[in-house]
Amino acid sequence: MQEIPPYPPTIWALVEQAAEEWDDHVLLADDHGRSLTGRGLRDAAEATAAALATEGIVAGTLVSWQLPTTLETMVVMVALARLGAVQNPLIPILREREVGFITNQVGTEVFVTTELWRGFGHGELARTLAAEQGFRVVLTDLDTDPATIGNTLRLPQGDPGTLPSPETDGSLMRWIYTSSGTTADPKGVRHTDRTVMHGATGPIQGLGSTRDDINAVAVPVSHIGGMLMLTASLMTGMRLVLFESFDPATSPERMAAHGATVLGSAVPFFLAYFDAQRRHGADPLFPRLRTLTGGGASTPPEISRMAREVMGVRGIANSWGLTEFPVATYGKPDAPLDILDTTTGPVVAGVEVRTVTDEERVCAPGEEGELRLRGPQCFLGYVDDSLDAAAFDVDGWFRTGDLGIIDAGGNVTVTGRIKDIIIRNAENISALEIEDALYSHPAIADVAVVAAPDPRTGEHACAFVVVAPGAEPPTLQSLAEHCRSRGLAVQKCPEQLELVDVLPRNSYGKVLKQELRTRVA
Repeated sequence: MQEIPPYPPTIWALVEQAAEEWDDHVLLADDHGRSLTGRGLRDAAEATAAALATEGIVAGTLVSWQLPTTLETMVVMVALARLGAVQNPLIPILREREVGFITNQVGTEVFVTTELWRGFGHGELARTLAAEQGFRVVLTDLDTDPATIGNTLRLPQGDPGTLPSPETDGSLMRWIYTSSGTTADPKGVRHTDRTVMHGATGPIQGLGSTRDDINAVAVPVSHIGGMLMLTASLMTGMRLVLFESFDPATSPERMAAHGATVLGSAVPFFLAYFDAQRRHGADPLFPRLRTLTGGGASTPPEISRMAREVMGVRGIANSWGLTEFPVATYGKPDAPLDILDTTTGPVVAGVEVRTVTDEERVCAPGEEGELRLRGPQCFLGYVDDSLDAAAFDVDGWFRTGDLGIIDAGGNVTVTGRIKDIIIRNAENISALEIEDALYSHPAIADVAVVAAPDPRTGEHACAFVVVAPGAEPPTLQSLAEHCRSRGLAVQKCPEQLELVDVLPRNSYGKVLKQELRTRVA
């Protein structure tokens, strides 16, 4: 049985350790040709921390930040850890409604973002909310082409000698990630440095990361996975190559140019890699590739088999976890193919898992039930502590809301979800939130939203609509425009519309969503 990796007490202690161990070894790189060694990351973070300290950020300051996947973002994240700030990372695609709710709920004191990114005015959004809520806004300049400034970091710098001593207690609440789950409003998930770092056990041990690995990262590092991958890099020397966005037509080739050995992370990415390899021809586009990794949503077995045929790897090593309990299981790339293709592997070191029936009976191997977890990466609780009681059972196991099976070998298969969410491109989307927005559409009398299978994104939102009497039936475009006018992010807009005369409901008036899911399955 594997032991838990020897994590230092805090993230900053890990950074200092990495600065010595990986002094001149590149840990972070990007698509601009820039890179940071272990020592370079430590030094850049201290200089940025000194500059952020002049903005009034000290230990315990609540700092929300909304930044894309760049070297600058990694440095800001580490700089805030050096200061002991409470970090509230927000994914860049969130818009007015979500950002406003989250910052108000967590009590944001400082908001760090960029003026513009991919055509959206993040700076203007931050200033508008700041006027309402009273927090301070700190902007980074990500519009400047790094080539025009000597490929240096686009960040302010100060004198590290002015910094106070770093924190040494890794049990303090220092992270608030958000997860929408089954509710319309995002849930603030409270973590410590220790709980976040322990989520990296999967990529460290399950993936077997080493200093020879190059992991191309195009997902938002503002997910909890961003800190987990950075932890794995600092612990093992694995290089992370950061991409601000993912373009299926060009990103795979750019990742190949970096010599990627590991690629992730969901069906849309895998399909893009397959297409790129076919464009490239018979020779491997990724000659050093040793595995694909999946997480955030189950990967269909046929996609794993396609990975063998097209990419020449054994398959896709899937993991499973939640924002509340990151990376609970991790499939090993060298596992038997039937295990690799159909499960998310066994639990990582230090974690316990069990399945429980509706009657609170612990299931036997192979019997489906709700998956429940205990372990060192479990969160502290929600910002709204009224949600905590329902999150844990009487024995202290975290109720994941996911259905699954544990086989005799301890491998976990996630079979469904109790929670009414849609997982699109590994992002959790609340069906209720979309329904709430659509109910205000003048042409809609009744509506239900469910997850529909999607070969490109994994799932998308399908809206079943009963048209209001005398109204012109709405179009899919009008639904999307209405949702955007209500402040919803673009990925939450319905991508399928089904007009029906009536929604199926039970005797209590509850919509029978499983029946609707069956119709679109």
